[in-house]
Amino acid sequence: MRAQPRQTRSRTASLAALPLLLFVTLSFGIPAIAMLDGALTTGDSYGLGNLSASVQGAYWTALLGSVKLSALTAAVGSVLGLLLAQAVVTSRSRALREAVLTASGVLANFGGVPLAFAFVATLGNAGVLTTKLGLDQHGWNLYSFWGLALTYLYFLIPLMVLTVAPALDGLRPQWREAALSSGASAWQYWRHVGIPVLLPTLLGGFVLLFGSAFASYATAAAMVGSSVPLVTMQIADALSGNVLIGQENVALALSLDMVVVAALVMAVHLPLQRRSARWLA
Repeated sequence: MRAQPRQTRSRTASLAALPLLLFVTLSFGIPAIAMLDGALTTGDSYGLGNLSASVQGAYWTALLGSVKLSALTAAVGSVLGLLLAQAVVTSRSRALREAVLTASGVLANFGGVPLAFAFVATLGNAGVLTTKLGLDQHGWNLYSFWGLALTYLYFLIPLMVLTVAPALDGLRPQWREAALSSGASAWQYWRHVGIPVLLPTLLGGFVLLFGSAFASYATAAAMVGSSVPLVTMQIADALSGNVLIGQENVALALSLDMVVVAALVMAVHLPLQRRSARWLA
């Protein structure tokens, strides 16, 4: 049979992907245009009033609170996830490896109201561990910034395990053997070989965790409400008129701020991902 020309195959692949591209354009393009239009609409004209209001007062505090919470949980989750993934990858037990990776896949997608309920039942004011260990007598409060950060780590650490485990598998055993045979210590191997090779993946994982925490809403809404200033809570309050009436367009401006942050996150993540793939290919 005669081989199909490359140009024809490329055209066929493009036509096959056309329905998906059209669906993505309609699903994301139309809401994005509507959000931009609403964010720039002030009264009967266009202006930057809503965008200016979204970076002032309580809205700015909430945006900074979301960035702080996301950065902290992403940093801690990246370190703990890396250590757990390294322990799993170097383990000789295949059953342990499969169990941890499977559990990570489940826990990384476990969030929202069920996660909030699980933590309230366990570490809330009348939770099982709070009551048995007397944590409330030592100042523990689940419904605070640190309590919410601990809750986020429940799904961020497994997400980091799934992200970094393939990269750890990609480290060539020959690299370590060559370093050790040349007189290098294990620390020197990780400092000069392992960490530099893994650095793009680690930074990419941090960015991924940051974006996941930054966009989370249901868990925080069910557990702490508005007691912890977060931009997602401010958007919900503005849309529902919980604080001020007629702030829907400000909510759209806040959403646009989140889109800008997410775009910056993706702009950092994609080049790091490509660089890591070249090293570990």
